[in-house]
Amino acid sequence: MIQLAAFDIAGTTVDDHGHVYRALEDAVRENGVDVRPEDLETWMGTDKVEAIRALLRLGGHPRADDLDIVAGTFARFRAILAERYAAEPPTPFPGVVEALAELRARGIRVALTTGFSDDVAAPLLESLGWTVGEGAAHTLDAVVTTSEVASGRPAPYMIHRAMEKTGVVDVRRVLAAGDTLVDVQAARNAGAIAVGVLTGKLTREQIEGQPGVVVLESVADVPALGVARA
Repeated sequence: MIQLAAFDIAGTTVDDHGHVYRALEDAVRENGVDVRPEDLETWMGTDKVEAIRALLRLGGHPRADDLDIVAGTFARFRAILAERYAAEPPTPFPGVVEALAELRARGIRVALTTGFSDDVAAPLLESLGWTVGEGAAHTLDAVVTTSEVASGRPAPYMIHRAMEKTGVVDVRRVLAAGDTLVDVQAARNAGAIAVGVLTGKLTREQIEGQPGVVVLESVADVPALGVARA
């Protein structure tokens, strides 16, 4: 019986139309390096500054560890993403808002964890009208970004921070879901029930290749799981 459900944002609870994926790729490519699809896939879901640094290295950029280069690329990523979100705003995946409400109505805490920093996540959630607080007037019990932890996924720290924020102490009573390999790896590293959803870019076969992972079509299916009861 779970007490906390922790979900990723883009590609998991929110359909961002692939803009994060493409904005990250385009911002790195502006440095004159190539970005291989398999490298981009590996680093999706992680802290975006770390992802940029890694992709610059993998692309052979001679100054991949230069703080100014990385910071400038991150600034471009944010600008590109903001432009694309303005043109095509993110929306919740079908049934997700209802699923979050159902879980909370059962007494299960609901948190979002994300590879975004505060300055990227806050405007996105505000645009959706998702708020944090007690009671049915709010959507969530907690939000954890990479700004709050020493290291992003696949480290377990964001899930553990969500536990701190919601007062949950037993990792065996936590479910964590996401659409990338690092999402499910972070869930396993945290000791939580790991769920991979198919609303992102990974196939069922790719997610099933990870040990001990429950695969669902969508977060909308989480309330139907036998474990999803407080």
